[in-house]
Amino acid sequence: MVHVRKNIERPSLEIISAFKEISSATVHESSGRSGFVSNDIISIKKGVRICGPAITVQCAPGDNLMLHKALEIAKPGDVIVASTAGYYDYGYWGGLMTVSGLSRQLGGLAIDGCIRDSREIIDMGFPVFCKGSAIRGTDKKTLGLVNYPTVFGGVMVEPGDLILGDDDGIVVIKRNDCKEVLEKSLKRDMAEIDKTKILESGVSSVEYNNLKEIFDRLGLVEE
Repeated sequence: MVHVRKNIERPSLEIISAFKEISSATVHESSGRSGFVSNDIISIKKGVRICGPAITVQCAPGDNLMLHKALEIAKPGDVIVASTAGYYDYGYWGGLMTVSGLSRQLGGLAIDGCIRDSREIIDMGFPVFCKGSAIRGTDKKTLGLVNYPTVFGGVMVEPGDLILGDDDGIVVIKRNDCKEVLEKSLKRDMAEIDKTKILESGVSSVEYNNLKEIFDRLGLVEE
């Protein structure tokens, strides 16, 4: 069995760069409200963003061996996306791995488990999204998989899918859908600029969004 697939397809650098300027909420809406990652996987610090192709990792419970292998094969800008088989309360990632990730110019880490050395990682400025911190150490004894389809935060992530995360959460954009979703996201951003101007003029959101018909249909009563 092949445990590690080294060669994956990624979105173009131009597409990745364009997504870095767009919010996760906008992309989620523009994707037809798909790609939502469970909101218990959050950034370790406000203002942290990740945006890059997924290197998927399936770890054995309480074991981070395959994270080290992913660190070795990842390309600059890649985001390691790791699942922990539901055993989240271990420190799968720490300060020394962060040093390695920075030296290899990775785009960050998204893991459905915990990390440790969190203060060091924050100080180093490495983007991490996780479930929290845990001091319990991991083993390095069991093989897992790298660059296979992986369920992460309720979403199936394929190697090379685009991972976008900010203060509002993480969204996954399928690699083949990136161009279409980008176009829709940019149009949505432009539309929101126009909407902002209208709302600033004093028009209510009820009027702007034609919500009166909905209230009437639902039988809203006012006095």
